[in-house]
Amino acid sequence: MKTLLLLLIITLPGIVSGQKQKTDTPLYLGEKRPGTTPVKFAPGVISVVGRSEFGSVFSRNGQEFYFAVDTAGRAEIRFMHLNKGKWTKPKRLVFDNTFSFNDPMLSPDETKLFFISDRPLAATGEKKDYDIWYMERTANGWSKPINAGTAINSDKNEYYISFSKDGTIYYSSNRDPRNEWNYNILYASPAGQNKFKNAVPLNDSVNSSYYEADVFIAGDKSYLIFCGDNPDGLGRGDLYISFKKADGTWTKARSMGKTINTEDHELCPFVTADGKYLFYTSNQDIYWVDASIINKLR
Repeated sequence: MKTLLLLLIITLPGIVSGQKQKTDTPLYLGEKRPGTTPVKFAPGVISVVGRSEFGSVFSRNGQEFYFAVDTAGRAEIRFMHLNKGKWTKPKRLVFDNTFSFNDPMLSPDETKLFFISDRPLAATGEKKDYDIWYMERTANGWSKPINAGTAINSDKNEYYISFSKDGTIYYSSNRDPRNEWNYNILYASPAGQNKFKNAVPLNDSVNSSYYEADVFIAGDKSYLIFCGDNPDGLGRGDLYISFKKADGTWTKARSMGKTINTEDHELCPFVTADGKYLFYTSNQDIYWVDASIINKLR
C-alpha cells in the first residue's frame, strides 16, 4: 500500500535562488511594494511562466508563506519561511501522486493550516469530492491531515477557506441539488475545540443562481471578496466585493472593476493581516496590489 501523503517540514535555511532583495526589508520576499496597479508577485519564484498558481497566504508576522501550484494536473501546497533574514526556497509541503491539495489558509491563531483535497477519508482509495481538511501545528511540525467534519463538509465540493477573527469559517459549496455549477458561499460559527456549527448560506446580496466561490472575509467581518461567474462579468471569473452594513446585512455585491478583473479568470483573494495588500490569482499567476482599492469601492 503506497503512502498517501508526504509532509515536509522545512527547517534548513536557504535563499530564493536568483532573486535579489528589492527593498530594505525581507518581508513579502523582499519584493518592491505594489501601488494601485496590480503586478505579479515574485515573478520567477512564485509566479512562474508556464505553471498555474492558486491560493496563497502569509502568516500574520509575514514570515511564512504558503501557496498552491498545479503540477501534472494535481495541486500541491508549497511553503517558504524567513530564516535569519533570508527566505528559504519554496518546498513541497502537502502533496501526493494521485490526490490534490489546494487553497491553503491559516486559522486565526495559526495553530492549524486548512486546505481542500479530493483525497478519500481513508488513507487510500478513489478520489472523492473536495472536502475541507486541516493539519495541526505541533512541536515536531504539522500533524497528518484531519477532515474538518460533516458540519461544513458534504457529499459535494467544498472550496477555499477564510476566517474572521472570531473563528467563523467562510467557504463555498455546490450542494444545491438543482444546479451542480451553482456554488454558493456559506459560513459556520465555531462550536468548541476543532468543531463548527452547521453551515449557513449567505443571502442573495452575495449568493445568486450563478457561481460564487473563493471567498475572503475580513477579520472584523467588515467586507468579503469572492470570485463570481455571472453574465455581467468580464471573464471566466471576476472578483466581487460586499460590505457589512450597520444593521449586520450585506450590501449588494459589486464587481471590483477593470483594475482587478480581466477577460481571464480572477480568483483566490487574500488580504494580508496588516491590511496593506490584496493578493489574488489572475490568468494562472499570483498578483498583488495596494489594498486601498478596497476603500475606494465602499
